[in-house]
Amino acid sequence: MIKRLLISAAGLIPIYSGTAKPSHENSIQPNVVLFLVDDLGWTDVGFMGSKYYETPNIDKLSGQGVVFTNAYAACSVCSPTRASIQTGRYPARIGVTDWIRARFQLGSSEVKAPQPYEENGDKKLKTPSNPYWMELSEVTIAEVLKKAGYFTCHIGKWHLGPDDYYPEKQGYDLNIAGCDMGQPVNYFDPYSDKKGVTFPNLKPRRDGEYLTDRLSVELKTVIEGHKNKPFFINMCTYAVHTPLMAKPESINKYKLKSHVGGQKNPVYASMVESMDESLGILMKTLQDNGLADNTIVIFLSDNGGLIGPTDNTPLRSGKGYPYEGGIRVPMIIYWNGKLKAGSVSELPVSTVDILPTICAMTRTALPKTTLDGRDFSPAIFGKKIKEVPLYWHFPHYREPDILPYSIIRDGDWKLIKRYEGTEFELFNLKNDFSETTDLSGKYPLKVTELNRKLGKWLKQTNAKLPVVK
Repeated sequence: MIKRLLISAAGLIPIYSGTAKPSHENSIQPNVVLFLVDDLGWTDVGFMGSKYYETPNIDKLSGQGVVFTNAYAACSVCSPTRASIQTGRYPARIGVTDWIRARFQLGSSEVKAPQPYEENGDKKLKTPSNPYWMELSEVTIAEVLKKAGYFTCHIGKWHLGPDDYYPEKQGYDLNIAGCDMGQPVNYFDPYSDKKGVTFPNLKPRRDGEYLTDRLSVELKTVIEGHKNKPFFINMCTYAVHTPLMAKPESINKYKLKSHVGGQKNPVYASMVESMDESLGILMKTLQDNGLADNTIVIFLSDNGGLIGPTDNTPLRSGKGYPYEGGIRVPMIIYWNGKLKAGSVSELPVSTVDILPTICAMTRTALPKTTLDGRDFSPAIFGKKIKEVPLYWHFPHYREPDILPYSIIRDGDWKLIKRYEGTEFELFNLKNDFSETTDLSGKYPLKVTELNRKLGKWLKQTNAKLPVVK
């Protein structure tokens, strides 16, 4: 096989010509581990170009699996993306379009549905209120796989609603540390703050134990205890989300390390390292238990990196924003011996595609509900498949410069539509993936074409729109 090189902003990445033949048709049901990192930026890992953060286990996995360089979170913040992964449906269709507030953030133990719209003070628009949970009527990947005979387990961040909407209510046989909290209040055991806020379902066991390490131990224990039947584990690290807290010994190492560009926070770097070690524990556990050849591992992030703790250069901006730094994420798919190791796909894919792709790779029937995602497994095995438009909808005000927006990416073209202020920005990502030049004035017909497609999609998904007061 002839090896060639894909030249990208991240450097030189090996890519192989030819195609791998899917060889799983006659194998037993594969295990699946979805390793979802919180707030990890596209360039926060070595294989995508970071020179400051150390991610040897992730980098090794990238050489053993397929890297998707145009992978996208379905939202630039966490809860909507997590809902899209669970359901294969766009956040606009689900109705969860912003991060979900936890009870301690709402200041009440009783969580009631919000009013339909947020008034937003003196701002121009009323915006749709975000719900405080994902409805139980949504069919999750855990429910689908459980029906097919899988043991299902969620570990770590859930962030899709309070008690009645926890993972165990959504098809998971076991839930470890998944609750309504979108971030820990303390990364060190007993994981509580001065007000006593802590995880309702993760008992302290050793004072000072780091949360990422603890969840890694839980992951290892679950795998070893359920290795004799197919399992699906939704492993969702709380790292590298704020608060920035890490083990002192590794912080000191990064304080002494020279940095390049804006990636220079030693605490954040230490959090990335601990997350990478967690992936290493996963892979070693699979190997030690003879499961490496029959386990699919999907590694990705739920949105772009947070501006401040990290730097997403060469992508523009970061978490919460409609630019590539907010929505493009690192993604690797691993299945030892079944795909062409070290290959790269430039196919644009979204987190809405995860459910149908897992169903295809495990030969599991799709749920009987409207899906927005599609099976992109042919691309995992080296085959070319047709690109389709990808969409986003964030009808909310957030930071002073984040106005309600929707997005379409169609081929190389990306249109951002705002509901206040300058209406459109148009970029050609093939020529300008850093989004430095707005082409909306130069190509008005392209704006009209993409806006028409976007409008049709918004109607099809019954997306809730901002309204003028």
